Amino acid sequence: MTTPLRPLQHIAAAVAAALLTLPGSAPALAQDRQPFDAWLADLRVEAEAAGIRAEILDASLTGLVPIEQVVQLDRNQPEYTLTVERYLSRVAPQSRVDRGRRMLSEHSELLARISTQYGVQARFIVAFWAIESDFGRNTGGFSVVQALATLAWDPRRSSFFRAELLAALRILNEGHIAPGDMKGSWAGAMGQTQFLPSVFLRSAVDFDGDGRKDVWGTTADALASAANHLRNIGWIGDQTWGRAVLLPADFDRARASLDISLPISDWQAAGVRRADGADLPTRQLQASIVLPEEGALSPAYLVYNNYRSILRWNRSTLFALGVGSLADQIGGG
Repeated sequence: MTTPLRPLQHIAAAVAAALLTLPGSAPALAQDRQPFDAWLADLRVEAEAAGIRAEILDASLTGLVPIEQVVQLDRNQPEYTLTVERYLSRVAPQSRVDRGRRMLSEHSELLARISTQYGVQARFIVAFWAIESDFGRNTGGFSVVQALATLAWDPRRSSFFRAELLAALRILNEGHIAPGDMKGSWAGAMGQTQFLPSVFLRSAVDFDGDGRKDVWGTTADALASAANHLRNIGWIGDQTWGRAVLLPADFDRARASLDISLPISDWQAAGVRRADGADLPTRQLQASIVLPEEGALSPAYLVYNNYRSILRWNRSTLFALGVGSLADQIGGG
C-alpha cells in the first residue's frame, strides 16, 4: 500500500493494529472540534454531490460515532528502533518463507497469468501478500468507514482522511463490497493488499470477472490488484530489487544515497562486491547504495529501480528490504 500513514518501520503499525480492539463510542474525545453529528451531516452533503447513492450513505453513516482509540493511536504511534537483522527475522522468518513457497506453488497457474499480464514476478507478489496481510489472514477488524470518519473529523490530518473516506464511500457505491463487510486497519488500509481507498480506486482489478474488485475475500483479485499497483508505480518486470553487498574499507559513506544513481560497473570499479565477495552482475542497471543503519557496521545494499517502487508502496526502508529479502527467499535465492 502506498501510504504516509504508517511509521517509518512497517512493523509498528501491524503490531499496534493487532493489539487494538474496536470500541463502540468516543465520549472522552476532546471537545474543541465541530460536533461530530454536524460534521457528518456536512460530509453527507458532499458525498451526495459526488454521486454517492442515498442508500449507501444511510447504510454507512447512520448511527456512526467516532472511535476514540483510533485518534489516540494516530497521535501516539509507537516508534520502534530495529536493526535490519531483527526486522527481517520478524517479517521474513523461515515459517513465512516456507508458507510463501507453498503459496507460490499452490497458486502457480494464477500467479503466472497475473505475472504475464502485469509484468511483476510472482515471488514479489507473494512477498507483498505475506507482509501486508500474512497471506490474507490478517486484514484488520475495524470498520473502514468508521475509522476514516474518525480521522477525517479529527483536525490533525482532516483533509487527507476526508478524501480517503469519500473514496471508501465511492467503493461502496460501486458495489465492490457491502458496507458492513468493509473492514481494515485503524488507518483505513483494506483487505489482503492493505490498500487505502484511494489506492484501491487507482489500482484494484476484477481479475476473476465477477463484476466486483474484491481485495478482501477473492485471492485472484487481491494478487492481481497488487501486481497492477506495482506496475502503476513503476515496477520493471525483468529486474530484481537489489542485493546485499560488501563495501571497500575506504568507501565514502556520503555516496550511500538514493540521490546517487550509477551503472553497476561504476560501483564495481569503486570496490563494491556481492555479499560473498564475488564481482557484481555485469548487467548495466542504474544502482544506488543504501545503508539502513547508523554507524560503520550497517549492512549495505545495492538497489535498483524496483526498490524505489517498493518505497512508493510503503515509504519505509525496512519494509522495502523486507519485501526484497522475502521475495528472494521465496523464489529460492
